[in-house]
Amino acid sequence: MSTITNGSAATPTTSTEPILRVRDLHVRFPTPRGTVHAVRGVDLELRRGEVLGIVGESGSGKSVTSLAVLGLLPDTTKVTGSVQLDGDELLGRSDKQMSRLRGDKVAMVFQDPLSAFTPVYTIGDQIAETVRLHRGASKAEARARAIELLGLVGIPEPARRVDAFPHEFSGGMRQRAMIAMAMANDPDVILADEPTTALDVTIQAQIIEVLRTAQRETGAALVFVSHDLGVIAGIADRIAVMYAG
Repeated sequence: MSTITNGSAATPTTSTEPILRVRDLHVRFPTPRGTVHAVRGVDLELRRGEVLGIVGESGSGKSVTSLAVLGLLPDTTKVTGSVQLDGDELLGRSDKQMSRLRGDKVAMVFQDPLSAFTPVYTIGDQIAETVRLHRGASKAEARARAIELLGLVGIPEPARRVDAFPHEFSGGMRQRAMIAMAMANDPDVILADEPTTALDVTIQAQIIEVLRTAQRETGAALVFVSHDLGVIAGIADRIAVMYAG
């Protein structure tokens, strides 16, 4: 993996000490035809307030790297190396331990929000749930926070749309709601896994602006994963290029 500094991007205030450090990350998937070595020795550093773009062709291991950081890969996956969040090792932690971090210290914006949201619960309930779990907020407080977040990411009439189900939102609105959920607890790191891939060019630009808003409001460092170098160039401070894992 090679890393490039993007001089054209607006660089926020960053600290020199990494909030997220990945060292010699390897991910292997067992299959009937043998082991697939999907990620091969990836090294990454992400500083506070920084936007790191990870770019590469389909199948290069970008999304697998992000999922490995959050411990969201299948139990049969073999993950080795080191993933440190603010100096604390994450690899080897149980799912229960990682659940305390997901949505709190580290949040993720998934590529397909329709499948990431639970279809039988409203958008507002799903955003409010993460606030209640991690902040101990009351039901009323969590709902108010959900409405505030939906308004912040540009959802019209948030007090009404908070009770809508995922299928009642357009693709761009679902992605905005997913970003709102990621912002809910002011995380240290937001991982955005190809959040603009399924959207048209105009909506892509809007989602990138929403991600900038999310970063500004939460102070989080952002990892932006994409196969589109043009999209990455417009948002990232540094760019990591992946090829064949």
